[in-house]
Amino acid sequence: MPLVFAGTANHAPGITSRREAATPAQREVFFSAYAELRARLERARLDALVVVSSEHFTNFFFDNAPAFCIGLAEAYDGPSEDESFLRIAKTTVPGAADLARHLARAASAEIDLAHSQELLLDHGIMVPLHLLVPQMRLPIVPIIVNCLMPPLPPLARCYDLGCALRRAMDAREERIGLLAAGGLSHWPGTPESGRLNLEFDRGFLHDFLANNRQRLIRHSDEEISTSAGPGGHEIRAWIVASGATEGLIGEALCFEPIPAYAVTGCVATIAVV
Repeated sequence: MPLVFAGTANHAPGITSRREAATPAQREVFFSAYAELRARLERARLDALVVVSSEHFTNFFFDNAPAFCIGLAEAYDGPSEDESFLRIAKTTVPGAADLARHLARAASAEIDLAHSQELLLDHGIMVPLHLLVPQMRLPIVPIIVNCLMPPLPPLARCYDLGCALRRAMDAREERIGLLAAGGLSHWPGTPESGRLNLEFDRGFLHDFLANNRQRLIRHSDEEISTSAGPGGHEIRAWIVASGATEGLIGEALCFEPIPAYAVTGCVATIAVV
């Protein structure tokens, strides 16, 4: 069974930790979009969900920072953050271990992948799961993209990873979904936290929805840091999704600047079936 669902969304911790800080109008637009993405995911009747995201010094640090790491475990604990902060209860998420091993073997023929049996999930994965599969019963395959510690994986390599994953997924019988989480422009952990660059966000979203590979991969790391902040490097997760849906057009479910969450609320989906 080929890939049957693909979506992208923000994962900023403020989405759950300070939900009420956004205006009622902002919350209505953003969480309605997340609800629509959840409805489409549920209609896809998934057997497993591949989640591509960054992590935030939860599993990796400067002594060991793989470009890409796929989880092979039977289960994952999360979130790593305190429940009193993130407002997501600590839980265990089932892992789609057999699928993960297949993806790792198949994709590694084209892309070098690290792998782990002990990934701890932080807000990068747990925030979108909390909003999309709150019962936490859908087995997942987490894939971590290094978006923090230079040298970062080239954008073209992220796109190629998506292509390799798609070929591997299409060889399986399960109904598989793909979710990419992160971005877009934001300056977390800096005096500029809350700053947004709507010009960058609109431009990137336009290119993402059009699946314009050449424009998606044209950004240098320096340009991203300047125009989209340190958090802007999380566009890599979205570019993996673009590779996995090569040739397909996406649909934006919302584009809502929310400085209180330190991001422009972006939720999108790609019709893969």
